[in-house]
Amino acid sequence: MFLKGYFSLLLMTVIWGSTFPIQKMAIGDISPLAYNSVRFAIASAIAFLLWGKGEWKRGSLLGIILALSYASQTVGLKLTTASKNGFFTSLYIVLVPFVSWIIEGIKPRYNHLIGAVLAFFGSYMLSGGVNGFNLGDFLSTLCGIGFAFHVVFITKFSKEVKETDLLTPQFLITTTVNGLMAARSSWKMSLAALGAAAYTAVLATVLGIWMQVKYQKEVGSNTAAMIFTGEPVFAMLFSFMMLGETFSQVQVIGASLLVGAIILSGVKK
Repeated sequence: MFLKGYFSLLLMTVIWGSTFPIQKMAIGDISPLAYNSVRFAIASAIAFLLWGKGEWKRGSLLGIILALSYASQTVGLKLTTASKNGFFTSLYIVLVPFVSWIIEGIKPRYNHLIGAVLAFFGSYMLSGGVNGFNLGDFLSTLCGIGFAFHVVFITKFSKEVKETDLLTPQFLITTTVNGLMAARSSWKMSLAALGAAAYTAVLATVLGIWMQVKYQKEVGSNTAAMIFTGEPVFAMLFSFMMLGETFSQVQVIGASLLVGAIILSGVKK
């Protein structure tokens, strides 16, 4: 069951990585918060039709964390560079073992600690380095902290209730929070943007987070965090194939370190 969960989460990470170039091509000047709201509204409707209203006590907490994390990430992206945003967001990988220790009482194994170090330096190199800490960087760091708690609470709650009961509430709350924050923004969306919202809603949100809540409890929060380091690596590969983006030698080394962290996380004992 561990290997099935491991490779299921890895597949989910591939899907997440594919969303970056797709959204970049489609979104343009649309408000990212409005886009998030539309994306999660579609996901909410699908989740409700498939699994009903869900369990709101735990699902609401997950939704609040997810909504604030996405909001701080997208607003932070407006105030800092994409590379710095990605780097500070990825700090959740380093934080998950310690959050898991606090909330679940699970001490991180040596391979998780070593993998976290590899992931930290890999993310730094992949981002191209960071200089000067600003408000956007602070918001991106808050996003990373939020994602760390989201990962750990998913593991904890999916052991306590049926995993599909956690989906509709967190999607709906994320829709509402991002929609309220984008109330004064333009909501005009092209067909390409709507297509991207549908793609990310169905595959990256409904399917992706369903796989997360189903299998993360099998592999644990720490191993899952290491697997998720593959997201920027797959984003880089898809951006190369779809957008023709090229990368420096340092970025390739950084991506290799992240792959090393993924492999190391697969060592169960």
